[in-house]
Amino acid sequence: MAQYVDGFVIPVPLDKVDAYRRLARKAARVWLKHGALAATECVADDVKPGKLTSFPQAVKLKDGETVVFSWIVFKSRAHRDRVNKAVLADPFFDTLGDPKNLPFDGQRMFWGGFKTIVEA
Repeated sequence: MAQYVDGFVIPVPLDKVDAYRRLARKAARVWLKHGALAATECVADDVKPGKLTSFPQAVKLKDGETVVFSWIVFKSRAHRDRVNKAVLADPFFDTLGDPKNLPFDGQRMFWGGFKTIVEA
């Protein structure tokens, strides 16, 4: 059965990767608690600026930053919508406080939902 994925690309300051990791672990537990099938966070290891497009260019990467690529897996888009509604109502989000205090620049983050077309 094809799954549905929410994908995220986030610029994170190098000196805040550990803080981001702690936040991402907590967030993953919240998504899983509300029914997500899996949550994965990856930090750039072999990601270079391209000639036309690239992960660094997409987030307007600055010196001293890295790219985080993340995804959350759901059964379907309808399942994703139900889970995300519950997640957004979770008290976890009340603990985040001012978005300016997050360990990344949310204004340069991007995300979207994707239908799975190949699973191996």
